[in-house]
Amino acid sequence: MTSNRVSTPFNRDSTALEVVHGIGLAGRRAVVTGGASGIGVETARALAQADAEVTLAVRNPQAGHEAAADITATTGNDRVLVAPLDLADLDSVAAFVANWDGPLHILVNNAGVMASPEMRTAQGWEMQFATNHLGHFALTVGLRPALIAAEGARVVAVSSAAHLRSPVVFDDIHFQRRPYDPWLAYGQSKTANVLFAVEATRRWADDGILTNSLMPGAIRTNLQRFIDEEELARMRAQTGGGGGAAYWKTAEQGAATSVLLATSPLLDGVGGRYFEDCQEAGPNEPPARTGYAPYAMDPEAAERLWAVSEEMLLA
Repeated sequence: MTSNRVSTPFNRDSTALEVVHGIGLAGRRAVVTGGASGIGVETARALAQADAEVTLAVRNPQAGHEAAADITATTGNDRVLVAPLDLADLDSVAAFVANWDGPLHILVNNAGVMASPEMRTAQGWEMQFATNHLGHFALTVGLRPALIAAEGARVVAVSSAAHLRSPVVFDDIHFQRRPYDPWLAYGQSKTANVLFAVEATRRWADDGILTNSLMPGAIRTNLQRFIDEEELARMRAQTGGGGGAAYWKTAEQGAATSVLLATSPLLDGVGGRYFEDCQEAGPNEPPARTGYAPYAMDPEAAERLWAVSEEMLLA
């Protein structure tokens, strides 16, 4: 996709705090969705360590306040705030947007649900697509004026290598005609995250808003609450290095690529790209589980997804 692929001094073992070391974010404001646990809390911690004001946008405010207190205790930054956000509830998203005041410099769309049993929103939307894509789409579009006001905002879309499992199936996004498959649904939603970064950059780069997507790596968090141990073991074997060795990242390592995209000067002027292990990724070469699927970077699919998403939200 690009001849000048971004490379950095970091790798799959780097932690979020290592990535943000030496970067100052005083006066900048950040939002991390799903910031109360997993890689979300470590993303928020690194941003707070760099002196940003960080809002944890969370479904469970009590868990959010506990995470905020922990972040403040470990970083000394008391500008760690909590706001309720349920991405599957458009009224909740609208309330978050309405309550936001002033510029927003960093938006990390981190929250998600993985391989869940078949569940649907009040609108009848498939839950993984609704949460992982549509909720974040509505949030980001709603916060666009705040992102413009930042005069150089970054949006980070947390995707997954699982996007290799499925393109966005425009003919039946919500599994109304095909049998529900939790992994195809998850993969589709993660492809949508990559496509969103492509189209948001095309539309908004002139506003100073740049969006990139990433694969954080295999990290054991409550994201996997719907997956049994046997399936986890199989996934773990698939996510190893070239030798196929099992490799789990810590949450601190898993947050590193998100923090890189949110803060690093190496990403100045860069948007619409896909990263993994703190490096810009190239196209996937099967059977490897690395890199991006061509359909996830297809500008026509990105434009179509944007239009379809707007239609769903306005319906």
